[in-house]
Amino acid sequence: MLTEEMKSLIEKQLAMVATVDHSGNPNIGPKRSMRLYDDETLIFNENTGGQTQENIEANGKIEVAFVDREQLKGYRFVGKAELQKTGPMYEEAKAWAEGKMGIPKAVGIIHIEKIFNLQSGANAGKEIK
Repeated sequence: MLTEEMKSLIEKQLAMVATVDHSGNPNIGPKRSMRLYDDETLIFNENTGGQTQENIEANGKIEVAFVDREQLKGYRFVGKAELQKTGPMYEEAKAWAEGKMGIPKAVGIIHIEKIFNLQSGANAGKEIK
């Protein structure tokens, strides 16, 4: 599902995550722990346990944007998110965090359903997959 260009962008750029609460109010914020889990899944460590966590628990709606400002390239990943506070994926997230950040409150798992182009030009905003 993901191209090598997308994977490189995910690896190098800061993720901006958008969620909505039960009333449809948007929330956006950075997730510096966002990374690729496999070709259909993004994963992040939920460290604050704030609005993003509350919104995911309420409805699971999520979008993640990665942009390389210098190259004017970017992608928006749309999907369904879930949080796990125990289990193998949580343990992997805990191990990944060692020496980088604190112990996560949960691991966020994003199942990618659609990908949109965020590059300037004729294809801006168009669905890729």
